[in-house]
Amino acid sequence: MSQQPAPVAPAVVSNRIWTIPNMISFVRLLGVPLFLYLLLGPHADVAAVVVLALGGTTDWVDGYVARRTNTVSRLGELLDPFADRLYILATLIGFTVRGVVPWWLTTALLLREAVLAVALLVLRRHSYGPPPVHYVGKTGTFVLLFAFPVILLAKAVPSIDPVAGPIGWGLAWWALGLYWAAAALYLAQTRQLLRADKAAAALAPAGPGFSGPSEGTGAGGGKALAEGPGAGGGNTGLGDTPSGLGDTPSGTVGGLAPKGPGFSTPSEGPGVGSGTDSSGTVGG
Repeated sequence: MSQQPAPVAPAVVSNRIWTIPNMISFVRLLGVPLFLYLLLGPHADVAAVVVLALGGTTDWVDGYVARRTNTVSRLGELLDPFADRLYILATLIGFTVRGVVPWWLTTALLLREAVLAVALLVLRRHSYGPPPVHYVGKTGTFVLLFAFPVILLAKAVPSIDPVAGPIGWGLAWWALGLYWAAAALYLAQTRQLLRADKAAAALAPAGPGFSGPSEGTGAGGGKALAEGPGAGGGNTGLGDTPSGLGDTPSGTVGGLAPKGPGFSTPSEGPGVGSGTDSSGTVGG
């Protein structure tokens, strides 16, 4: 007779600031101005590649350490997606100024963030917080942070450009597609929430204790909307955050805010990701 695996207890989110995962996130943030200086000052492209690669590929480290040492914190949930978006924004600005990437790529990425920022404002107007980050957006952010160093390396070392160039641009196109696919998912979820909110408002006079239409049982005694599998990042698990380059973030601290008594927060399923944030904002 096989034994059932013991259930995994959810991570306890603390208000601590000085934790090892948060220190890792702070160090990642310090790499942003260093990268811009190397890229735009002395044009030390190879050194800039190293800083950018370390900043992008260590995205998962702070979240992993937080989960292993049970030091998940609310600050960490915000810091990691913020660091991701800051690296992306800084890289786009530096690369565009140096002519490493064309304007259309920068415009396409920033337009996506602007669209999701508007969606986030609409949700907040209806008393919702940012939806949980989707794994598609998180994957897009990771691929983009991997593509940028490869593209810069191809420019810095012309001898490897025939190999590194196509790889870097292939990853950039892939990331761009994932970014906009995630945006479509977030917009669809926003539309679903607003329709449910409208229906709940129309049926509110039906009697006390009404808890709005939805799918699945919520913790508040009503129902909770479910959107499908999602992925959190950060101390509990990219925070791709749909709300601005800063996905924000990229960071939500726990999904959507409750609409009121008897209505529980919509979610996208259990989060699985890397970084320090556990949910992400509307947006990578």
